[in-house]
Order: sequence, then structure tokens, then C-alpha cells
Amino acid sequence: MIALGTGELTPATVARLSAGPLREPVGLDTATADRIDRAVGLRDRLVASGQPLYGVTTGFGDRNVGQISAAKAAELQHNLVRYHLVGSGPTAADEVVRATMLIRANCLARGYSGARREVIGLLLDCLRHDVLPIVPERGSVGASGDLVPLCYLAALLIGEGTATHRGERLPAADALAAAGLRPLVLQPKEALALINGTSFMSGFAVLAAAEARRLAAVAEACTALAVEVLLGNRDHYHPVIHRQKPHPGQVRSAARIRELLDGSMLARDQTQVVGANGEVGEAGYRRLEHPIQDRYSVRCAPHVIGVLHDTLDWVDPWLDTEINSTNDNPLLDADTGLIHNGGNFYGGHVGLAMDSLRVAVASVGDLLDRQLACVVDEKFSNGLTAGLTVPTADGDPQAGLHHGFKGAQIACSALVAEALSLGMPATAFSRSTEAHNQDKVSMATIGARSTRVVTGLVFEAAAIQLAALCQAADLRGAGLLAPGTAAVHRLVRRHVGFLAADRRLDVEVASLAGALRAGAVEFEGFVPSGIAEESHV
Repeated sequence: MIALGTGELTPATVARLSAGPLREPVGLDTATADRIDRAVGLRDRLVASGQPLYGVTTGFGDRNVGQISAAKAAELQHNLVRYHLVGSGPTAADEVVRATMLIRANCLARGYSGARREVIGLLLDCLRHDVLPIVPERGSVGASGDLVPLCYLAALLIGEGTATHRGERLPAADALAAAGLRPLVLQPKEALALINGTSFMSGFAVLAAAEARRLAAVAEACTALAVEVLLGNRDHYHPVIHRQKPHPGQVRSAARIRELLDGSMLARDQTQVVGANGEVGEAGYRRLEHPIQDRYSVRCAPHVIGVLHDTLDWVDPWLDTEINSTNDNPLLDADTGLIHNGGNFYGGHVGLAMDSLRVAVASVGDLLDRQLACVVDEKFSNGLTAGLTVPTADGDPQAGLHHGFKGAQIACSALVAEALSLGMPATAFSRSTEAHNQDKVSMATIGARSTRVVTGLVFEAAAIQLAALCQAADLRGAGLLAPGTAAVHRLVRRHVGFLAADRRLDVEVASLAGALRAGAVEFEGFVPSGIAEESHV
């Protein structure tokens, strides 16, 4: 069993479990259940004491100066949910909602929020039966956490709002009933515990980070194919070079590209490149038949993709801490009997992580777009046809009629431009809101949402790039590819056919992009994991 509240839930686990209804055992161990019960007992004693408790027997935000009686505390929680149902924009994807629900359950399970085991149990039961709230994406400033979007989750638990059950859209009460579940009557503090945290932003963030790792593998496969179809120099990835600038991600990326090129009959070593040009002779000068160095988008690919690897290597621990934190307020310490008011709902770490990751992902997209520009342009492709069209003789009836990947390159540039345009840091746009109570906010949810948008855009661009690279490989002779890139070629051809004449490509490219985003390259072993990095000692 995956024991919630114990610190063992990882971003990778969340990404895996959010792909569909919960099928793995997830729950509470005995010690965790006991801690939750003790915190609930403390909550009840404090409410009964008559002292003002923020968000329990006081109003919220700047309204914390007004205290209500204990008899009104439960009704206040339901009103807290209702007045925050003001979200807008597109509906969050199912996998984002599942990740959000799991992360929130994990937060409550830590036993400092004062929410009963029944609240956690209903969240997990909804995940098991695929009962998901309809959650608009927009409306959170990232502190006090994701108040607006998380209220849609809380509304589901009290049987209000709209939900889906196994994909069918229903009133929330009907969706629960269809799964054999009953709504809760929230007790004091429980609505606040459900909404006052970073779970929605974290749901987007863990999925974006998981997809970014897959994207790094795709970019390395693209680069290896680009080297081959451009008859490039594989020596650019030699370990001696990268030992002299040993950023771990750069070393790792260069090793992966070099391994993918192992056995290629198209890529050239440095000695082959030099040998292909012959001697200068007595003329004293001549134009080389083959360039000594490839363009930066090929030669510097490990330096670009490596930044993405290294960014993920610090983003993932930050996200791990975030999803295993008590990002709630106030916190109940059952060991001391005290209640603590703080700001753990603030999403600053998620925000900076996503702003940084988004730039790194968009930069990889730009790299792929530049590689594509070299491949489709006969001035730079070392002998490939313009637009990667099938060669025709001048007298051929089809001569001059087809343009190949000309339109696809335009679309790729548009996708990458949009990704790059989203590079502005969301965390730079803090706004004072809620009567200046929330006068410094993280905007992390906007950053996390934007990062997942960017990963999607770059996957679409990568699909175009791979389709073009495999077209080029067929023109060169796919039998000359290395075993690793030949496997990539076979994957692409399951989704995108050879372009013998102009035709629409959107449906085929979308199919390939979906496969890439789902991890086709990573999980089919095209880019082996766990490659030993070269020592730089």
C-alpha cells in the first residue's frame, strides 16, 4: 500500500496514478490514522473552548476580526466553499484533477489539518470510482493556496456542483450516488483544510515535470536523427569534450545522443569528416566539400537539453517536498495541543520551479525548430531536397507540384514561438488582493498551468520534427540508420507515413504527438535510462 501522510508519495507516483482511475492500494497506516484522529480531537476541544480560531470560529482573510459561535462553525465551512466558486476558463484535464485530489489527500493525511479520516477516504473513493469534479483552470493567485479551484473539489465532497463519473457529466450528488458514495457534511475547519493549499498548482507541476523528462528523451532522439540525415559529425558528443564542462545534464545528454548514434552509417567521425575533404593542394585555398563543424542546433544540443535535465534535477525534489507538506493554515499540533497560524499555503517554490522549467522546455523546442530548419532547407541540408520532397526529373509530370514539409515547418515555428512567448515568469506578477490581506501572492498556479501548456506545444513541434527527420532518413536510406534511431523511425512510421506527395499531415502528426507525450520514446527503450555518466575526475 502507498501510505499517505508518511512522506513516501513521489511526483513520479502522482503522475502515474493520475493517468486513470485509482487501481493501486492507497490509504492510511495505523500511526497516521491515529495522528489524524488526535488532531481532530484537538480541533473539537479548541472549538468548544470558545477561543477565536482562524477560519473555524472567525471569518476568512481580512474578516478574521469577527468571531462566530461554535454552533455556526460547520455552516461557515459550507459557505466558504460556495463563495469561492467563481472559477473560469478551460476545464482542467482529468489527469490534473486526479493529481490534485491525490496530493490534497496526502496533505490532509499528515494530521495537522484537523480534517477527519472520512474526508480523506471520500477523496480516495472518488479516485477509485473515477468521480471527478469539473474544475475551471483560472482563478487562483497561488496564496492562500488554490482557493478557487480547490473549492470545486470541496463542492464535490458535499454533493454540490458538477462532476463526471466515468466520463459522464452529472450533478455532483448524482455522480457520487452512481458510484455508491455519499456526500459529507463538513465539520469545523474541514473546508478550509481542503482549499487552503497548493494542491492544484502541484497537480499541474508534477505532470509538467514528468512530461518534460519524456521531452528530453524525445529531443535527444531528434538530435541523433538530425545528425544522421545531415551527415553530421558525431564527434560533437565525444566524452572528452563534455568532461571538460561537466554539467551532469550535459554529460548525460551527450552520452545518450552518442549511444543512439552507435552503429550509424550516416553520421561521421571527425576523421571521416576531415578525410571527406581531401587535400588543399597547391591552390592554397578551396571550399570544403563537408563542413568541419555542424551548426549550433546540432553541435550544442547537449548543452541545451542538458539544461532541461539539470533543471528537472532540482525541480523534482522541490515538488517532492511540496506534495508531502502540510500546506494548510492554521495547523493543529496534537502533540502540544497548540494551533499555529502561518503561510504554508504559499506556492513560491512551485512557482519558481515552473517558471524555470518552462523556459528550459521552450528552449528545447527552439532547438528542435532550428534543427528542422536545417533539414528542410536545401541550402543547409547537405544534399537533401527542398522541403524533403521526393526527387523528380525535370520531365516528370509531378515535377514542381509538391512542397513536402514546407507548411509543416511553418506550423512548427508557430508552435515554438507560442511556447517561447510564455517564458515570462508568472511569479513576477504578484498582486495585492482580498482587501490587502493577500498582499503578496505567488501566482504559481498560472506558472504551473503555463508550463504544461508549453510542454504540450513542444511535443507537437517535436512530432513535426520527427516526421520530417524520418522523411529525410527514407530519402537517405533508412537502412543506414543506427539501431537506436531505426527504432525511433519505426515508431514514427506507426503514426506518420512516408510523404510521397503533398497531403494533409495534421491527423498523423497529432497521433504521433500524443504517443510522444504519453512516453512512447522513453518507455519503448529508444533512449536507455541509467546510462553511466562519464567521470570528470
